[in-house]
Amino acid sequence: MNIPIYPGSSSFFPGNTPFGFYDNDYQFQVDADKVVTFCARRLGYPIMEVELQDINFYTAFEEAITTYGNELYAFQVRDNLLNVLGASTASVLNHSLLTPTMAGVIKLTQQYAAEAGAGGNIEWYRGSIPLTASVQDYDLSQWATSNNITGGIEIKRIFHDGPPAVTRFYDPYAGTGLGTQNLMDSFGFGAYSPSVNFVLMPVSYDIQVIQAIEFNDQVRKSAYSFELINNKLRIFPIPDRSIDLWFQYIKIDERANSAVQNAPGRVTNVSNINFANPNYTQINSIGRQWIFEYTLALCKEILGYIRGKYSQVPIPNREVTLNQSDLLQSAKDERIALIERLRAYFDETSRQALLARKQAESDSAMNELGKSPMQIYIG
Repeated sequence: MNIPIYPGSSSFFPGNTPFGFYDNDYQFQVDADKVVTFCARRLGYPIMEVELQDINFYTAFEEAITTYGNELYAFQVRDNLLNVLGASTASVLNHSLLTPTMAGVIKLTQQYAAEAGAGGNIEWYRGSIPLTASVQDYDLSQWATSNNITGGIEIKRIFHDGPPAVTRFYDPYAGTGLGTQNLMDSFGFGAYSPSVNFVLMPVSYDIQVIQAIEFNDQVRKSAYSFELINNKLRIFPIPDRSIDLWFQYIKIDERANSAVQNAPGRVTNVSNINFANPNYTQINSIGRQWIFEYTLALCKEILGYIRGKYSQVPIPNREVTLNQSDLLQSAKDERIALIERLRAYFDETSRQALLARKQAESDSAMNELGKSPMQIYIG
């Protein structure tokens, strides 16, 4: 039985890997044959034959680097998604310094701002409906239909307030002598009854009187109010004349559509954040050691599948049983452990973890300084 085996040496050339992601990287070319030697010896060569060829080792090496890059940039995406949503997809972010911004948070809070009328991404419209004397109930949904608004509306604000209390402010001692009325007219206060009191009395007095007038209206009179249920408007008190009642509303369809925005050429989800394969030359020794170990695990897996095909090798007077199951189980365990170790390492260096560690260091330093004797300064 002629089983191809590792000949003991290799010579890498561009094109020996399936995808060629790193074939033109000089450091990759230098390390490729070193990784072959490392993996072959870890698999038992030359004491044992290794049923792999150089292209199998190169394939595992390329996959290990790509896996490392995928884990690294997946972590970067998780840590910075809110910061890069809406950014251009034209720029490769591998070597970009990603700085946290409030842009993503503001996008999330726009919905609350829109509901509160403090901004947001939904337009508030103004409309009016004529009130008829002695008619108390009005259907604003019917008003929307008559104004060709499809999808319905939601009323956000009703402008139905009583006259300002200051217009009913009466002071029997206020007068117009000594030219004070002309003085108040020059300040725009001449239309109000207690013009002089803007000068002679403190503002706090006026505020207390206004509050007393409003409280009187609420207790002793039918105060201006309204009831809005399912766009059915009821006015209090019942109108005694025909006037226009103004209100603000949003279109329900626009609220639903505000969740979807066309953004060609912009980052919209984790799939189009522009991270490319890593530059192998710039991966430090920590990352390369992980890559070497992951390459070895992949080579064990490949070798295990191959030895499963040739489970028993006949030799004179006996048969040799190959260790397929051991290799496959070892490869699986090592790959899982390596991925978990890498993810834990990235999580420990996340922005949140670094800030928490920095805070802990600061607290420890302050606690230590608090135990130091304090000098008493006598000036």
